[in-house]
Amino acid sequence: MIEAGRDIFTIHLARLLGATGYEYQPVSVASISKNSHLIRKPTPEKRDWVLRNTSVGEVWGIGRKMKAHLEGMQILSAKDLAMAMADPWMLRKTFSVVIEKTARELAGTACLELDEVEPPRQEICCSRMFGKRLTELGPIKEAVATYMMRASEKLRAQGSVCKKIRVSIRTGMFNPDEAKYANGALVQLPYPTNDVRLMTQYATEAVSRIFRPGFRYSKAEVLLMDICQPGEFTDDLFATSQPMSSDRLMAALDLINGKWGRGTLRTGSVPVVPDWGMRREQMSQSYTTRLDQLWVVKAK
Repeated sequence: MIEAGRDIFTIHLARLLGATGYEYQPVSVASISKNSHLIRKPTPEKRDWVLRNTSVGEVWGIGRKMKAHLEGMQILSAKDLAMAMADPWMLRKTFSVVIEKTARELAGTACLELDEVEPPRQEICCSRMFGKRLTELGPIKEAVATYMMRASEKLRAQGSVCKKIRVSIRTGMFNPDEAKYANGALVQLPYPTNDVRLMTQYATEAVSRIFRPGFRYSKAEVLLMDICQPGEFTDDLFATSQPMSSDRLMAALDLINGKWGRGTLRTGSVPVVPDWGMRREQMSQSYTTRLDQLWVVKAK
């Protein structure tokens, strides 16, 4: 684990240390180079040598324009930037509080916290524009079921369950010749769940309530809300919880789709090839993952 407050170096500085024959071990300062591999160093002397021999342009967060500005102020190296902390107000006024914090870090004062593990999302959204305008309820329910499939995958991937879902649909908003309509419905699930079958059932029922004929719909959205970890909810001691059979089924679903590709197993309301799907006519080839899109090299 990397703790905030330690001085942390990157692989760029590791190479500089290695060039001198130093053996380096864990040390300090977060945010020196634009590389993410981290090493630590043992003595202030070695740290000082690295700072003096690292261009200010190699410091994380220093771009080309800022580098030119700093060099115009005779701040040429990471060491110069650290020494500029003698006048922190000048750094903040001339650049920003971010550069001031970077200089403090280089001088040995921890200012930036390192988030090693991304916290679970509190909301998960999945929405797409349709490839064409839809006027019938059936294709819109297919789209909502498809988006719910993807949203539930993200929910299970972080090991969470949700208590509420919101479904919304809308027409295009920029064509003056088309009638405008947008609406959404918030649904309370019977118990916190990540079972795509139950979530799809409630989502498609909700879209049936907000659908209005006579409009040309361009987009649908599903939003998972009140996300928590299993066992965290305490609304009612006698409330129903997700059955163990659902947990096992969803685990099998994710395992098969992870091995054989997304959509190998899906709910019956999700079409194989939807005719309303988003147009993707200019997609780059997936030559690293699809055999039929491998590059062909012809040698003479």
